[in-house]
Amino acid sequence: MDKINLKGFPISLVNDVTEPGKEAEDVTFVTHDLNEVSLHDLESKVKVVISVPSLDTGVCKAEARRFNEEIGKRKDVLGIVVSKDLPFASKRFCETDGITNIMAVSDYRYGDFGREFGTEMTEGALKGLLARVVFVIDENNMVVHTEMSSDILEEPDYDAILAKVDLLLK
Repeated sequence: MDKINLKGFPISLVNDVTEPGKEAEDVTFVTHDLNEVSLHDLESKVKVVISVPSLDTGVCKAEARRFNEEIGKRKDVLGIVVSKDLPFASKRFCETDGITNIMAVSDYRYGDFGREFGTEMTEGALKGLLARVVFVIDENNMVVHTEMSSDILEEPDYDAILAKVDLLLK
């Protein structure tokens, strides 16, 4: 079982975070219109799956904005930001902040993303929410890069993530 820090204090995660070299589990998300979509049903493109605690926090908003900007510069990349926020809140955030290059989805209904990818926090003030982890998944649904922030309050290493994306696009 992996851990992530919250203000320097270790927080246990439900499972080991999915590592590179493993096939991405097929999980179901809820979209802004309350429909369901599975990860494997999404286009067979490079995917950047961005796990965040809530789009109502400053760090998560900054991360979504940055990935929206960076993914918008690339073709054949699908950005997916996942939280347990209700779809209404995610939709409002995207509309308010002009987020059009990534899709915001929710794991609130089944929680299978948090369990299968190992990002659900099992203790602490944010228990039940998702940890800050980014997965780069190739067009065959293989995880090729996992980037877990050392602390939930820190943004990920964008350069490392985007370098891996760019390698897959060549």
